[in-house]
Amino acid sequence: MKIELDKVYHGDCIEIMKQLPDECVDLIFADPPFNIGVRYDKWKDNLKYEEYLQWSESWLKEAYRLLKKNGSIYVAIGDEFAAELAIILKRLGLYMRNWIIWYYTFGQHQKKKFTRSHTHILYYTKHKSHFTFNADAIRVPSARQTVYKDRRANPKGRIPDDVWTFPRVCGTFKERVGNHPCQMPTALLERIILASSNPGDIVLDPFGGTGTTAVVAKRLGRHFITIELSEQYYSTIIERLNMEDAKKFIKKDIKGLFDSLYEFSNT
Repeated sequence: MKIELDKVYHGDCIEIMKQLPDECVDLIFADPPFNIGVRYDKWKDNLKYEEYLQWSESWLKEAYRLLKKNGSIYVAIGDEFAAELAIILKRLGLYMRNWIIWYYTFGQHQKKKFTRSHTHILYYTKHKSHFTFNADAIRVPSARQTVYKDRRANPKGRIPDDVWTFPRVCGTFKERVGNHPCQMPTALLERIILASSNPGDIVLDPFGGTGTTAVVAKRLGRHFITIELSEQYYSTIIERLNMEDAKKFIKKDIKGLFDSLYEFSNT
């Protein structure tokens, strides 16, 4: 199948990835079902242990094949299968860069265990030393700058730690779209896409969800390929991308209006 850029595919991610050519994408972000009984539209999120591992290895093999030689992959996963997926990624021949912890500041209250307020993000590259990492694009202010006023501090800031603090996208948040149970925050995807891809690169998301990866990739001048099994979530992604286009046109029209008014006032 000829690769189509900036497209949302509706269907099973493994079957669709099998049709794409080898080494065709620069970056993969994957937020697969965690197999913890979450209610999705179509996916059965309570597979048997071995069945889930076999399925995970199947889609990760395709992800590995699709990655360019200097490509990167980030996989979001819960406590239950983080270690197993890390082993699969290593066995496929990928190289770990970071085991990132996304701390989302508050989780669902628990009665018989500590409240979980994090997700693992496994960051691997296909090559050990040749890969994209745009440090200057993701720097944050350092304590040396903001607290100690140390002149030795890099004026550009520092590279973020491997514990990231971004709030979850809760039901009352303005960012929330559709009724998907696990919407990713745009700020998190912005950091990943800025760090591990360049303008014009191709970003693949095998589990589209609400389309956050596609939306952010588009905003940042990257191409996207998104796959979503659910027709309901697929429609949400299409609607969200259409809204992004509408916003862009409105901003362009407003800018044009102000430019015209400025020219008129100076005549």
